[in-house]
Formats: sequence, structure tokens, C-alpha cells
Amino acid sequence: MHYLGRVTTSKEVYVISRYIQDPLLIGGKKFDLRLYVLVTSYRPLKAYIYQLGFCRFCTVQYTPHMSEIDNMFVHLTNVAIQKHGEEYNSCHGGKWTVSNLRLYLEGTRGKEAADKLFDDIHWLIVHSLKAVQNVMSIDRHCFEVYGYDIIIDNNLKPWLIEVNASPSLSHTTANDRAMKMSLIYDTLRMVLPSTGVPDVKWSKTPSPDVFGCYDILYDEEQAIADAKAKLAQAAGVASGIRSRSRNADASMATSKTGRVMSWK
Repeated sequence: MHYLGRVTTSKEVYVISRYIQDPLLIGGKKFDLRLYVLVTSYRPLKAYIYQLGFCRFCTVQYTPHMSEIDNMFVHLTNVAIQKHGEEYNSCHGGKWTVSNLRLYLEGTRGKEAADKLFDDIHWLIVHSLKAVQNVMSIDRHCFEVYGYDIIIDNNLKPWLIEVNASPSLSHTTANDRAMKMSLIYDTLRMVLPSTGVPDVKWSKTPSPDVFGCYDILYDEEQAIADAKAKLAQAAGVASGIRSRSRNADASMATSKTGRVMSWK
């Protein structure tokens, strides 16, 4: 790189982002999703997704026109920005639950399309975790709750905006407060043994009856075990086919020999 006549070999890090020009709109307004993901282990990867995420809406109808390119109330869904807008509603805080979004999509795009979208979102999250799996510090005594911000385009393709390592747990509405209190409660039940007292010898494998609103997103150990079982099953089927083929060949050879001996 040349700078003011000098040559420098220093490396610079850039983040390349893409602006989604055709976002999915509801009521003509842009929105994104905030989803919470609990990671209790990176190697092997074990992650859980919280069912009670939410959508954050802009207060002004979306337009891609250049005259509104600097209008934050059109393009940015952050509550910290939207709450200063004239159209902001403090009762619902410009938010929908994820379950309401799913019902809306099932009604407007069909259940199959809605199911595929959420499957794609889950795999997007898993791949993002796998991308950093080998560079994350391993400490079996730690856990992390991430706040995933995801936007959906008009073709129902999810796009990752960012991952927040320490998502805000402040609240703007009564429903928001109840959801985040539930998130904290369920998280602590997931990462602590049944005694409620931290124990370094605990396997960090919670019982399903303490999952609360969490669902298993990805369990690498179980995924590897399932893959090995499928390979073993496939190998067994292939071995059975080869065995039947050899038996058939042997039977055919015996039959031919019998015919030859009879002819003689």
C-alpha cells in the first residue's frame, strides 16, 4: 500500500457488509429479529436457542428512495433510535414476538415457507458459531448468551446483521421485561446443576425438564454419534448387498456346473 510516497506493509482489517435493498416488509415497515442463543461449550459445540425472541420495527414506512437514505427512522430498527421518533408507540415498543411473526408468515406465505425460513435461520446461527469455534477460548466453567440480529429479505432468505456478545437486557415495555426476566431465569437453570450451586465437576448437560423456553439448537457430540450410526448402517446395508450378490454368483456358478455335468 502506498501512502504519501511511502510503502507500508501493515495489514488492515475490514468488515464488508451488504445492504439488503428488498427487505421483507410488514405494514410497509422494515424490521429485524433479535434471537437469543446460549452456548455452553464450543469444543464440542453445544448451543440452545430461546423461543421467545422478538421483531423490532421501524416507525416510518420503508422506502429505498435516496431522499430518505439518511432517515434513521426508515432504515434502523434499533429501539434506542426508534423511541425518539414521533410515531413510536411506548405500549408495545414497536415489537412483535417471534411466534406472532411465524403465524403471520404461515398465513401470508404458507406453513412450508415459514418452516423453511426458520430452519435456515437456525443453520445460519450454527454456521456462524462453527466459523469461530476454533478461535474461541475454552473454559468449561463459562457460558455465553448471544443476541443475534437477523434481517429477512422479500424472498424469505435470512441475513445475519451482527452477533452481540453481551446483549442488552434492559426493557422498554412490560412484555419486554417479562420476557427478559424469563430469559435470565431459564439461562441460570440451564447452566447450574440441580442443586443450584456451581460445581466444576458437573457435566453441563441440563435435564430437559429445566430447559424452560430453550430448545436444543446444535449438539456436536450427538451429531457425530448420529453420523457414525448412519455410516455404520449404510456400511451394513452395502455389506448385505455384497453378501447377497456373492451368494447369487455362487448359486449361479453351481447351477452352471450342474448343467455342464448333466450334459456330459
